[in-house]
Amino acid sequence: MGSMIGAAVVRKEDPALLTGRGTYVDDVRLPGTVHMVYVRSYLAHARIVSIDTSEAVAKPGVLGVWTNADLPGLPPNRSVPGMERPCLARDKVRFVGEPVAVVVAADRYAAADAAEAVLVEYEELPVMASIEAATADGAVPIIDGLESNVVLEQVLSATDAEAELAAAPHRLSIHLKNQRCAAVPMEPTVCLADWQASGLTLWATTQTPHHSRNELAAMFGLSQQEVRVVAPDVGGGFGAKASFYPEFILTAELSKRLRRPVKFVETRSENMISMVHGRAQEHDVEVGFDDDGTLLALRVRITQDCGGWPDATGIGLPTLTSFMSGGCYKIPVIAPSFRSVVTNTTPVGSYRGAGRPEASFMIERVVDHVAAELGLDPLEVRRRNFVQADEMPFATQFEGIVYDEANFPGALDKLLTVIDYDALRADRAARRDDPSKPLLGIGFSTFVEMGGFGPTPLFEQFGYVGGWESANVRLNSDGSAVIKVGTSPHGQGHQTAFAQIVADELSIPFERISLVHGDTATVQEGIGTMGSRGAPVGGSAVFQAAGKVRAKAMKIAAHMLEADESDLELVDGRFRVKGTPDQGVSMAEVAVRSFKPHLLPDGFDLGLDETAYFEPKNLSYPSGAHCCVVEIDRDTGFVKVARYVAVDDCGTVINPLMATGQIHGGVAQGIAQALLEEVRYGADGQPATGTLVDYTLPSAMDLPRYETDHIVTPTSFNPLGAKGLGESGATAAPQAVVNAVVDALGHLGVRDVEMPCTPQKVWRILQSAGEDRS
Repeated sequence: MGSMIGAAVVRKEDPALLTGRGTYVDDVRLPGTVHMVYVRSYLAHARIVSIDTSEAVAKPGVLGVWTNADLPGLPPNRSVPGMERPCLARDKVRFVGEPVAVVVAADRYAAADAAEAVLVEYEELPVMASIEAATADGAVPIIDGLESNVVLEQVLSATDAEAELAAAPHRLSIHLKNQRCAAVPMEPTVCLADWQASGLTLWATTQTPHHSRNELAAMFGLSQQEVRVVAPDVGGGFGAKASFYPEFILTAELSKRLRRPVKFVETRSENMISMVHGRAQEHDVEVGFDDDGTLLALRVRITQDCGGWPDATGIGLPTLTSFMSGGCYKIPVIAPSFRSVVTNTTPVGSYRGAGRPEASFMIERVVDHVAAELGLDPLEVRRRNFVQADEMPFATQFEGIVYDEANFPGALDKLLTVIDYDALRADRAARRDDPSKPLLGIGFSTFVEMGGFGPTPLFEQFGYVGGWESANVRLNSDGSAVIKVGTSPHGQGHQTAFAQIVADELSIPFERISLVHGDTATVQEGIGTMGSRGAPVGGSAVFQAAGKVRAKAMKIAAHMLEADESDLELVDGRFRVKGTPDQGVSMAEVAVRSFKPHLLPDGFDLGLDETAYFEPKNLSYPSGAHCCVVEIDRDTGFVKVARYVAVDDCGTVINPLMATGQIHGGVAQGIAQALLEEVRYGADGQPATGTLVDYTLPSAMDLPRYETDHIVTPTSFNPLGAKGLGESGATAAPQAVVNAVVDALGHLGVRDVEMPCTPQKVWRILQSAGEDRS
C-alpha cells in the first residue's frame, strides 16, 4: 500500500459538500419547529426605560415574546467571572446589536415581523466606542459594579527592561495597531433546541460540542447524559464559533417552555454585529538595539479592546501575544504587559490565530523598523537575531513556553531559492526612477506561532475540561474501521487526515475508514477544534488508538499463526511471519477472530475497539518564511499583491494537498486584513461596517497565485511529529504585505502604514510625501 502519511489524497468530505448533500443545522427539520428572532438594540449605550410587547404578541403566528424580566432564573451566558453577560439585556444595553427581547413564532418571517413591533424606550448614555474614550478621565464604567473600563491588567515580566533599553546604543518607540476584524464564516450562528422529557438536544454551529454540552448541563442543573449537543457540518468557524452564545441558552429555555423545538438562524447583518470580532489590539513598543541590528531589549504594552462584554475566548488573548512577542529571535530581555478594556462595541473573541498573529505582526514590523533606522537590509537583521536550529528546543523567558524543533534560518534560505531577491531589488530601484510604472515593494515575514493547543493547565484558563484530546478506533468484522474523535471539524479535513493515519497504522484501505464526530451522544468526551490542534493533538490521539488496535490485532494474529509477536510483520493488510510471506492472515480475518472468544487467548476482551486520550506535554510551534511583492499605483494608491511565496514548517505533513489549502486560506485572510478588512464604529458606537457592502472581503480577483513550499522539522512533543498549520497563513501574511507596502514607499521617508492599507490611505501618503509624477 505504501505510506498514507504524506500522501496528497483528495478530501473525503468534499463530494457531499460540493453537491449540496451536506447537513448543516438549518437543514435539520423537526416536526413542530418554531422560530426565534431577536429584538436588538439600535443604540450602543442606553438605559432600558420600558419594553412594550403587546402589539408583537398580538401578531398572527406569534407564540410569545420574552424580555429579561420575563425569564427569571435564566442562567447568564457564563463567560468571565464577575462579568457574566445576561442572555437578554438587563437594565441597559452596551453595544449596537445586543439582544433586548426574543420573539417566537410559527415561521421565521412572522417572528421577524413581530420583532419589528416591539417598542423599546431608551435613555441614552455616554458612548465609549474606542479605547481612548473608555479610558478617558471621568469615563463611567460600562459594566456596572466595576471601578473602570479596564477589566484586566497583567504584567508578564519581572522587569520593565528600562535599564537595558537605556543602555542600548539605539532605541525606538513604535505604535502599532492590529485592527478589529470580523470572522465572516459562510454559515452564521444557527442553533436548534429540542427539550423533551428525556432531556435537551441542541444542534449548533460550534467548534466545541462537548464543552457546550457541559456548559448547558451546568447552567440548567441537568446531568451531562441528559444533554446532547450535535455539531453537524459546520460552515466555517475561524475561532469565532468556539465562543458560547446566548442563543444556545435561550432556544433551550424556550423549547422547554413551549414544548416544541425552537430554531434560531442568524442573518448576515446580525452576524456582523453579534458574532465575536477578532484582533482589536494596540501595541506601544520600545526596542533597544546595537549598530549591527542585534536586538537587546523589547518592551511591549498591549491594550486590547474587549467590546461590550468580555468573552472567555478573548479576554486572555493578550497573554498569548505576550508569550510570542519575541518571535523567531533571541532577545535577551522582553517585558510585556497588557490591559483589556471594555468599550460600547461588539464583544471580541478568538479569531484565526487568536493572539499570535498580533505578536507576529508586532515583532516583524519592529525588525523592519530597526533595519530602516540603521539602513540595513531587513533580512540581515533577521539573520543576526534568529534562534538557531542547534539551539532547539529553545526555552523562552516565559515559563512553559519552549519552542520545539525548528529551523528558522533554513526556512528563509529555502524561500530565497524560490525568489530572485537581487532581481526584485533591481526592479524596485528601476521603478522608483520611472514614474510611468507602479512602485514595487518587497516584504518578508519570518514567523513562529503556537499550535497544538494543550496542555491542560493552559486550557483550564479558558474554561475547558482539559487540553488533551480523545479518539476511538474500532475495527469491524469485515475489516473496515470507524474512528470517533473528540475534535469537531469545520473545514479542516479531519475525515481525510485521520483516515490516512489509521490506514497507515492498520494497513487497511483508506476508502474503508469512516469518521464520526460532533455528537456528544455517540462520541466520547473531547475538547474541540481550535488552536491548530487537529493534527498534533487530535491526530496523535487517533494514532495512539490505532496503535492499541494494531497491538491487540498482532497478539491475535500471533495466536492464529502459532508464532511469536516479534516474528510478525504487517504488510499490505496482512500479518505474516517474517521471511515466509506466504504464511499469514489478513486484518479482516483477525477482525473476525476477535469476536470468537473460544478461539482467542485466555483473558482477551472481544473485539478490536480501543480509545486513547492524548495529552501533549507542550505546545507545538509552526514556523516559516513568507515573501510578498506588491505593486502600488501612483495615481490611485491601489495596492496589488503581485506575488506571494510561502515556505512553512508544520513538522510532519499528513496530507500535502490539504496543507497547501490551509496555507491558501490563511494567507487570504492575512492579505485581507492587511489591505481590506476593518470593523469600524462611529463615535456614537454605530457600526460603519454592518454589511458585506461596507466590510470588504477579498474575492479571487484580489488574491495572487500562491507559491508554496515546506521544510519538515518534526516536533518531539507528539508522536506524529506534527505541529499544526491551520493558522500559520493568517499569522504570517499581514506583516509580509505591510512590510512590502512600506518598502515600496520607503524612498519617500515612509516608515509605517496602518492596516488596512486601503487605496485612499496609501494615496494620501503619496500626496503628503510629494511623490513626483513628472
